Amino acid sequence: MSNTKQKSANRDPISGAPGTHPVGTGVGAATGGIAAGAAAGAAVGTVAGPIGTVAGAVAGAAVGAVAGGMAGKAIAEKVNPTAEHAYWRTNYATRSYVTAGASYDEYAPAYQYGWESHAKSQGKPFADVATGLERGWEKARGESKMVWNKAKDAARDGWEHVAHQDPSCCKATSRK
Repeated sequence: MSNTKQKSANRDPISGAPGTHPVGTGVGAATGGIAAGAAAGAAVGTVAGPIGTVAGAVAGAAVGAVAGGMAGKAIAEKVNPTAEHAYWRTNYATRSYVTAGASYDEYAPAYQYGWESHAKSQGKPFADVATGLERGWEKARGESKMVWNKAKDAARDGWEHVAHQDPSCCKATSRK
């Protein structure tokens, strides 16, 4: 398979399986899955006393990690990052907020932050979560030097582009 087809199918770099989202799977496992599984396991294990609580928490965390990983993968599956990067690489320069002569790489973290955040938004409009996104931008931007006031429009565009592709999302705001 050509490198282009490999990327467009969003294939796992090790197994070659299509539709693999290791980041989404890992985030889902690390956040909700392990914590929820451990809590549930501890609650069930408490019936057997203190040792049952610990054993239940360990077993619950393992089961929760698998379930959380699957949920994280399902969220990540909604967006193909390869296709989104290709779309924005082709179209970013047409946007009114882009500084003349700026490279796509300057705006890419903001677009990506927008589309990744949409996948976690549970159908909420961008305006409803913008304040939280602003707080998260410092961590999400990585090496980007772009401040939130400059990144916000690109993040909104990334958000709205995937919102308009998601048939379950009926609360998307209108495009510029």
